[in-house]
Amino acid sequence: MITDADAALHPATTHDWAETNFWSFQLPEVGMTGAVYALVRAQHGVALSTVHLNSRWTVNHWEAEYCDLQMHLPIGEDFDLLDYRLPNGLRVRTVAPNAVWDVDYDDGDGTGVHFRFQALMPPFDIHDPEMDPMVAAGAAGHDYAWGTAYAGHFDQSGVYEGEVVLPGRRLPFRSVGTMDHSWGPRPERHRTTLSWVNAHFSEDLVLHALCDFDAAAGGRELRFTHGYVLEDGRLRGLAGGRGSTRRRGWFPEEISLELRDPDGREWSLRGEARTSFPWLMWPDVVGFNALLAWTEGGGRRGHGEVYDVVGLHDLTAGGLGRLR
Repeated sequence: MITDADAALHPATTHDWAETNFWSFQLPEVGMTGAVYALVRAQHGVALSTVHLNSRWTVNHWEAEYCDLQMHLPIGEDFDLLDYRLPNGLRVRTVAPNAVWDVDYDDGDGTGVHFRFQALMPPFDIHDPEMDPMVAAGAAGHDYAWGTAYAGHFDQSGVYEGEVVLPGRRLPFRSVGTMDHSWGPRPERHRTTLSWVNAHFSEDLVLHALCDFDAAAGGRELRFTHGYVLEDGRLRGLAGGRGSTRRRGWFPEEISLELRDPDGREWSLRGEARTSFPWLMWPDVVGFNALLAWTEGGGRRGHGEVYDVVGLHDLTAGGLGRLR
């Protein structure tokens, strides 16, 4: 169960412990995705932070409109996850624990991201059997924690409202999106895959899923592990599902998902990629990102994102990084 205390920094119990904030947002009207990320290793007094904005088909991260990747940012002795600044220009302030955040980023050189995130739901704890039917049933994949990185983890969908500032452009936006927060041991060499994928149709319908896949097999088949549907203000953990991804190299081009809620209702989703971007989450890991245009089986259309995460060790093994 997630409590207000989980909005604050958790004590590190290993040398490779990490705690993250991740805000993933979309500007569907202009076909742009963005993310603000902080990975804190408080036991070492440093944080990694990345900010990216992209509306293009890119193979290299420098082809996007904007990408700022910084490591070893000092956090200071009195670092507070509820209210912090980092030297890259990021300021995060918790307005209501696990519910409302104000996020501001200014690189001092003409690019900025400013928004308030307001949750539409309580945090979804992937380890809580009261929330997650997969955990309650002991189903295959119910103990998935992305290695140990998600030893503590919640996902949460809500409304982003703010603006993106690029040189010569100011883009106000208001859209539904998803964020997450995690804490646990996170080795630099990461060997566990993750497909973090969401579909936002309105404030009244959101589906979110975590899936695993076999990198050696090309990552085509998705194994559902955790997820939820938020419909008309009612949050339900998903009880099962499956999926597949058609790829261009490692970049997702099309995703099909068949998800099942606890009432036995089936949700059929098809997403077509509008962008591609290789997010370097940290030096050993790539998150192959796409903005997706979703169609739900009933005909509703929406938007969302996928991050298909693979470690460099697996990408280079047997030439997998050269997949076409």
